[in-house]
Amino acid sequence: MAERRESWAVVGGGVLGMELASRLSSGRDVTIIESAPELGGLASTWDIGGVRWDRHYHVVLPTDDRTLRLLDRIGLTGQVRWHAVPAGCESEGRIHPATTPGEILALPFLGWLAKLRLGLTAVRASVLRNPLDLEDVPATTWLRRWSGAEATTRFWEPLLRSKLGRNVDLASAVFIATTLRRLTTARRKGGSAGDGFGFVSGGYATVLARMAATLHDSGVHTRLGARITLVEKGPLGLTVTSEDGSSETYDNVVVTAASPLAARMCPDLAEDERALCAGVTYQGIVCLSLLLTGPLTENYITYLLSPQPFTALIDMSALVGADQLDGHGLVYLPSYVRSDDPLLAADDAQIIESFIKGLTSLYPDVEASIVAARVSKVRQVLPVPTLGYSTRLPPVRTSVPGLFLVSSALITDGTLNVNETLGVAERAFPLMVQQP
Repeated sequence: MAERRESWAVVGGGVLGMELASRLSSGRDVTIIESAPELGGLASTWDIGGVRWDRHYHVVLPTDDRTLRLLDRIGLTGQVRWHAVPAGCESEGRIHPATTPGEILALPFLGWLAKLRLGLTAVRASVLRNPLDLEDVPATTWLRRWSGAEATTRFWEPLLRSKLGRNVDLASAVFIATTLRRLTTARRKGGSAGDGFGFVSGGYATVLARMAATLHDSGVHTRLGARITLVEKGPLGLTVTSEDGSSETYDNVVVTAASPLAARMCPDLAEDERALCAGVTYQGIVCLSLLLTGPLTENYITYLLSPQPFTALIDMSALVGADQLDGHGLVYLPSYVRSDDPLLAADDAQIIESFIKGLTSLYPDVEASIVAARVSKVRQVLPVPTLGYSTRLPPVRTSVPGLFLVSSALITDGTLNVNETLGVAERAFPLMVQQP
């Protein structure tokens, strides 16, 4: 008689849930339960104007060692493409080149001393051994210390607010230091030609399909379109209940949802665990994707210093090329907002109209080249690294036997991206499988 294998449910089928399921699959019965009709989470893809590409923008950096190991493991190393792409910086409606040190020194809206201190700030961030040393320092305080008043007021603060909005005053310097360190790495790789970024041919559709096939071959089961509302203790283990009222029982459950959602989903958590989950501050995102008749600009990213409905301009076609997009251009216009921002409940048509109006103020002829538009809204995307954040993390192992919480809230010294997400899985897995 075959020995009964331990059963695990992984609630959430994003990259994090898929990686955890892969690690758990050896010697265990594993089921991924995902509310969407497909796997992928924030890395999922969609169809826009007949072109399938990523719902949100993603790149691979040469130092993304975990991502590169994953791609190697699933046989996609040969499909990684590397390119150097320039960047731009908008001020008062004009877009200036901002790739090389010479171009940055030529930016007309900053004085020479401010530009020099900008460079010193980036160098300082790149050599930090432990970004958590800055965890008790507000981001704006650290920037003023290193960049001075002019560069902070005219450059850094608009960029910080574009990413963190009203949460900017809550963020520690860890946020800006880790962001700068990541971008500095890309700049060194690209050299004078621009930021050195990589992507997988076909986008994350290629990656997710290969990950799903690998999971299937490992015996992992998948339930799609099942929104979980409750994970609670039952007589035979942990009972997982879906929105339609159906339920299944497992020996162990790992919840990868955003911490506030996990707290509501798991009523048996201790009060202190619930408080830690509820205490994580998240940014949401409203992102407009525009499929165009061709690339809009040569810049992969254009930093925006003037107010716009969106907070940056990402031209994916500048990186991947029109051939990856059936000859089209693809632009992302993200707006990072608080998770309770009214924009998240706004009508898509209103968002499209407003964002396109803003884009035409920079590119007056763009409207005639728009082929299709789609809006993505996610309430909890980016955990904000608030002051002293690492001392208030939700637990991986909870007081409920067999219940584990693993989410992006566990990122303490990096910015949210696939590589950091894989790092969360790497650190959490030993805690999940160790004996009590």
